[in-house]
Order: sequence, then C-alpha cells, then structure tokens
Amino acid sequence: MTTNYLKQLFGFEGQVAVVVGGTGVLGGALCEGLAQAGAHVVVAGRNEERGQERVSAIEKLGGKASFVAVDATSRESVEQLRDTVIQQQGKVDVLINGSGVNSATPFLEISDDEFDHIIKTNLGSTQIACQVFVPHMIENGGGSILNIGSVTSFLPLSRVFTYAASKAAVLNLTKNLAREFAPNKVRVNCLCPGFFPAEQNRKILSPERVTDIMRHTPMDRFGSPEELVGATLLLLSPSAGSFITGAEVYVDGGYTCMTI
Repeated sequence: MTTNYLKQLFGFEGQVAVVVGGTGVLGGALCEGLAQAGAHVVVAGRNEERGQERVSAIEKLGGKASFVAVDATSRESVEQLRDTVIQQQGKVDVLINGSGVNSATPFLEISDDEFDHIIKTNLGSTQIACQVFVPHMIENGGGSILNIGSVTSFLPLSRVFTYAASKAAVLNLTKNLAREFAPNKVRVNCLCPGFFPAEQNRKILSPERVTDIMRHTPMDRFGSPEELVGATLLLLSPSAGSFITGAEVYVDGGYTCMTI
C-alpha cells in the first residue's frame, strides 16, 4: 500500500520530461531521478557523448531515455528540440532548464563578452526554453517547469558577480512566469542548490574558498547531486506538487539560514 501511495504522489508514468543541461553532473542526476520515477527523459545538451552515456546509465537502471542535441542559447535549436521530442514522444509534460556557466573574474575585469555569455547561458536560455515550450504545454492541457537557480538567487555571493546576477534574475523570471501561466495549468518553480561541486565551479573552489563555504554551511559539507532529486520530484510532480507554483526551494545544507 505504501508503495502504491508513493507512486501516486511522486510517479511520472506516462510523462515526458525534457532536461536541458542533462549532460552535466547535476542535470544528469535529475535525469536519472525522473527516469526512475517513471518518466521518459530526454537528455538535452551540447555534448552527444555525455548525453549518450547518460541515456545508457538510465537504461541500465531500467528507465527510458533518449538524447537530443541542443544549443540552449539558440532559439532555433531549442525549437528543433521541441519539435523532435513531440515527433518522437508525442508531447512534453515536464521541462527542466539547467544550463549554466560560471566565472570568478574580478568585477572590474569582467569583459562585455564574458558578461553577455554568462547572462545569455544562465538567463537567456531559460527565457528561450520557456517561450518555446509553454505554448505546447498550454495546448496539451498543462505542464510543469523547473528552473535551476542558486543560493545566489537569494544572497549575493562574492567572486561570481555575473553568475549571481543571472541566478537572481532566473528566480524573478520564475515567479513572473508562475503568475502568468497559472490559469493555463502550467506550473513554474525554481530549485536553488547550494554548493554541489560540478564542472562549472570546481575551478573556483580553492582551499580558502572551501573553508569560507563550510563556515557558512551549518551541515559542514558539500551536497551530492542525488540530494537534489527529492525536491525536484516534489516540485515537478503532477500530484504531490499540484498546488505548488512560483516557489523557490533551497537545497543548501542550511547555507541561506546562516547569519553569523
């Protein structure tokens, strides 16, 4: 009985989930979590080799997945992604916007090109994907979108000025879209991870930086990618999350509640 109840709450049987950025460490964990919950997961990203590896890993777990290449900063490419998924799977129920880049360039040295690249990747890709997929979701009777924010969506973070600004904007956009499309049964929420070592931030995690992070994290450790799955399933679930929209959920080991 317990198993059936949990499947009703958190099951994604018959759902098609597109994970933009699914070739990354965190996005890959979310792909596997959704697949194990029953969704057909479309791993979307630039790197086909990584994407196919993720598909193989999901299939070994007994899940269903496919890979579609996409440049998340190109509207034409994202439109092709949508069309390909609809052609292959018939619909899109779930969208995760997880593309992201970072840089530790000192503020006075940030070039226009670097600023534009980070904003375009972190914020622009989220805007594009929502504009491309929301009309289909509305036509399909509804859907659920999860944008990936950060603890910097709530608090400024030193050394990553453009990244922090982009993630604050992602949260603001999320809330605006949640309000806009709630009448159309499209829910939009924001998952805000704390410190999870991945490709985009390893280069700035010096020993001194790690010490500062741990001093500000009550649980005194980094997160593991799998620890994002539970919150993701809740926010995206058509059952358990059916009345949740415009929410921001921090999975950060207590980082955002630390003051002194």
